[in-house]
Amino acid sequence: MADRSDAQEVEWPARPDLSLALNRMGTFDWDLDSGQMHLDPTALEVFDLRPDEYAGTPEGLRTRIPPGEEARLDARVAQALKDGRSEYGAYFRIRRRDGSARWTHIQGHIRRDRTGRPYRVIGIVRDAALDPREPGARSEADEGRRRMTGVVERTTAILAHARTVNDVTDILKDPEALGHLGAVSVMLGIVDGARVHLVAEGQLGTYVPEIEYTRIDAAFPMSEAVRYMQPVFLTSREEFEHRYPLLWPYIEPLSVRSGVYLPLIAQGRVIGAIGLLYTREGEFTAEESNVLVALSSGIAQSLQRAILFEQEHDLAEGLQRAMLPRRIPEIPGVKIAVRYRAARMGRDIGGDWYDVVPLGEGRVGVMIGDVEGHDTDAAAVMGQLRIVMRAYATEGHTPGAAMARASAFLRDLETERFATCTYAQVDLNTGTVQLVRAGHLDPVVRRGDGTCHRVAVAGGLPLGLPARVRTGTGSGYPVTTLELHPGDTLLLCTDGLIERPGGDTEEGMRAFMEAARQGPADVEELADVLCDLVGDAGGGDDMALLVLRRRGTPAPRGGGPLRQHLVPGDPEGPAVARHLIRAAAAAWGAGDRADAIELAADELMTNALVHTDGDGHVTLRLTAEGRIRVEVEDTSSALPRRREPGDWAVSGRGLLLVDQLADGWGVEPRGGGKCVWCEFAATETKPSAEPARPEAAPPP
Repeated sequence: MADRSDAQEVEWPARPDLSLALNRMGTFDWDLDSGQMHLDPTALEVFDLRPDEYAGTPEGLRTRIPPGEEARLDARVAQALKDGRSEYGAYFRIRRRDGSARWTHIQGHIRRDRTGRPYRVIGIVRDAALDPREPGARSEADEGRRRMTGVVERTTAILAHARTVNDVTDILKDPEALGHLGAVSVMLGIVDGARVHLVAEGQLGTYVPEIEYTRIDAAFPMSEAVRYMQPVFLTSREEFEHRYPLLWPYIEPLSVRSGVYLPLIAQGRVIGAIGLLYTREGEFTAEESNVLVALSSGIAQSLQRAILFEQEHDLAEGLQRAMLPRRIPEIPGVKIAVRYRAARMGRDIGGDWYDVVPLGEGRVGVMIGDVEGHDTDAAAVMGQLRIVMRAYATEGHTPGAAMARASAFLRDLETERFATCTYAQVDLNTGTVQLVRAGHLDPVVRRGDGTCHRVAVAGGLPLGLPARVRTGTGSGYPVTTLELHPGDTLLLCTDGLIERPGGDTEEGMRAFMEAARQGPADVEELADVLCDLVGDAGGGDDMALLVLRRRGTPAPRGGGPLRQHLVPGDPEGPAVARHLIRAAAAAWGAGDRADAIELAADELMTNALVHTDGDGHVTLRLTAEGRIRVEVEDTSSALPRRREPGDWAVSGRGLLLVDQLADGWGVEPRGGGKCVWCEFAATETKPSAEPARPEAAPPP
C-alpha cells in the first residue's frame, strides 16, 4: 500500500455535516483503490435512488447518468487526477425516476499520498438550478452547445458517406448518432407523391408511433411539417393530444413528453421530414432550434443524394438486365438456375453475363462471362459478346472454335476491352461436358454424393487479347472433358461472387465451395444460398451465377462415355483408342459385335487422320435408346462420300465397310469441321459400372 503518512487521514466514510443535509447537499466518499463509493442519504436523494438500488460503486449511478454525461464527467475527473489538482467541479444532467432531466452539481476534493498518487475523493453533490448569468452556468451552457454542435458535425460527416436510403436510416437509428441530443425516438419520412412514407423509426422500440403512410394534407405533425415547410415543435403531452388527436392514441402509451418534426428541404423542394421525440417537457430554446434545423439540412442533403443514387442505379440495372436473357429455356434432363446481382455503383453498369443455348439432340450450351469495366461501354460489349457466342454455339462450332471466334470478334470491335468467359457444352444423353475457359474462374462440380471439387480446365487467354503464336491448327482454347452423372451439379460464376474486401479470391472460392457442398439439392435454393455469400460485405463488383443439375438419381460412378484425342503422326493413339473402345463395347453389352465396333471405329479414325489436317477426337457412348455410338470429329468441313472401289484398289473401302457393319451412320457439321458417326444395337443389358481402363494398351 502506498505511504500516506504525510496526509491527514480521514475516517471512512467521511461523516456528513448536518448543515449540508439541511441545504440538500449530499456527500460522497470514493476509495480509488477499492473502487467503493459511499453516498449518504441526501446524496441518494439527489440521484433519486433508494438505498437498495445502489450497489456502492460508481457503476451503480449509470441508471441515472446518461452515457454522454457520464463520459463528460469521467473525462473531467480524469483530467483533474492527471493534472495533480486537489479539487474539481462539474455540472451535469441526471435522468430521474419519472424520466425528467435535472441539472446536478458535483464538487470533489482529491486526497493524495506522499508520492502524489491519488487514492481518495471526498465531495458533495447537490441539485443545481443553473442561471446562465452565473460563471459556472455559462461554462456548462457553453459545453452543452459544443456537445450539441459536435453531434451535428459528427452526424453530418457520417451521412456524407451514405449512398442509399437504408444507409441514411441506419445512421439515424444509431443511438450513438442522435442519442446525444436527448431524443428517445427518431423517425424518418419520405415524400411519395401526395403521401409521406414513414421508412424508419429507432431507439424507442420496434413499434412505430404513426401509421406507415399519411397524406400530406392529413392532421399529423410530420405531414404538417412537409405541407408548410416549417418545423413543428410540441412541448407537452397535452399539446400532442390537443393538436393531433389522430396521433395521440399512438403517443399516449409512450413516455414521450415533447417532440419536434423538421421538414427536409433540398434545392428548395421538400423531400421528407424527420421527427424527434423526447421524454423531457418544456420549450425548445432558440439555440436548440437552430441546431436541429441545421441538422435537418444535412440530413436532407444526404437523403437527396441517396434517393438520386438509387434512382440512377435502378435505371442502370434495368438497362443491363435488358441485355441478359429474359427467360431460361426448359431443357429436358437438366434443371438450371441463374442469378445476377448488380454492384451498388450508381449509374455504373457491370459487364457480367450468362446464357443458356439449346443445341438439339439432347445437348445444351451454358456460358458465363465478365467484360472489363463498369460503364455503358462494358454493358454494350457484354450484349454483343453474348449474342455472338450464342450464334457460334447454335451454328455447331466446337466449344474451342466458338471461343476463338468470339475473341477475334472482340478484337475487331477495337474497344480496348477484354473479357473472361467459360463455355460448357453438355450432352445430356451421355453426361459428357466439354469445357473451354478464357481467363475465367474454374468451374465447380458438386457430385450427387455431396462431394465438391474444382475442375481444372486448361485455359486460354481472355477474349479480345492478341492471340498467342501457335504452331498447330488448334483454336488456342483447349477443350477439357468431364462426366456429369445424374444428380451432379455444375456451377459457373463470376469473380464478384468470391471476392471479399481485404481477402483473396482463394479464400472466397473456399467459402463458395463449402456453401455449395452444404447447400440444398434444389438448384433454385442453392443459387439463393450462394448469392447470400456476397451480402452487403461484397467487394463492390456485380456478379453472375449459373447452376446446372443433371436430373436423375445419383448412382455409382461408371457407365460414362469414352473420349480419346487423336494426333496426326502418333501411331500409338489409334491403337490405344481401339483397345479401349473394344473393352468398353464389350462391357456395355455389345457381345459378339465388339469386334465390329472396334473395326468401324478404326476406319473412321483412319479417314480423319489421313484425309484431313489437324487433330481429331473419337468418342464412344451409349445413347438414350441404349445404342452404342461411335463419333469421330475432325477439323475439315469436306463431307465424306462412300465409293465403290475396284477389285485391285488398296483404299476407298472405309465407309463401305462401316455401312456394312453398323446399323446406321451419318455426318454432322461441327463448326468449321464435322463429326462422322455410326451406331450399333447392344445385344446384352448394359451393366451399371464402367469397365476398368487398362494401365497400358497392347501393341497395335
